[in-house]
Amino acid sequence: MNAPIGVIDSGVGGLTVVKEILRLLPNESIYYIGDTARCPYGPRSQEQVRTFTWQMADALSKMNIKMLVIACNTATAVALESLQRKCPFPVIGVINAGARAAIKATKSHDIVVLGTEGTVKSGAYEQALYSLSSSSKVTSFACPAFVPLVESGEYTGEFADQLVQRTLQPLQQTSFDTVILGCTHYPLIQGNIEHIVGENVHVVSSAEETAKDVQDLLSYHHTTRQEQSAPEHRFFATGSVPMFQSIASNWLPLHDVQVRRITLK
Repeated sequence: MNAPIGVIDSGVGGLTVVKEILRLLPNESIYYIGDTARCPYGPRSQEQVRTFTWQMADALSKMNIKMLVIACNTATAVALESLQRKCPFPVIGVINAGARAAIKATKSHDIVVLGTEGTVKSGAYEQALYSLSSSSKVTSFACPAFVPLVESGEYTGEFADQLVQRTLQPLQQTSFDTVILGCTHYPLIQGNIEHIVGENVHVVSSAEETAKDVQDLLSYHHTTRQEQSAPEHRFFATGSVPMFQSIASNWLPLHDVQVRRITLK
């Protein structure tokens, strides 16, 4: 089936998931919407996040996608189940994938989840981790400054280093061997985070596991793209197109990233 895979996120963070899908499934076309105008989702109410997520899903549904990836942890926490019930195509999120990656990596089962306020409040990662391993000891830690840092494009350099160090300082009192990057924006500052938590701590993201879920679902439903012509990728942003294009061009292994403005209703 030659229809595209739809990917949605509150902003540019979901590009970390797209990067892994492109690596694992280079023949697939991807249509992506980043709601950069209303990012971050973390401080917003569940009702707002649910509405915004539905608007993105609806826009991509009209472009005839064959499956949807909610590449936003906050949106996954509040909207995944309702979208799975109502959409005529498979819908997956990133939280279960992130939990699986952490359980594979941890030895002590002392796990820290770094996330937005919305993801932390939802308790979704605790639920996912405990369902995989009842012996898990989970500390969830909100990092509200990280998404604006990445969205601003200022996520490299001394300012980013200092901000990450300041934010994570309270974790010095906590014992853990694994950190989940519980927001798809955070892999863009993974190096900064790894520097602060130390080389003995596994830092995992949901991106790779989510890409494997996409591959498995396409195989199960026999909807893998068979056409040998080059795949077509489309990127849409509700906010600044130049900012999105700059980050996407730096992050993705694509020669020519074309981004269009989209208005969601």
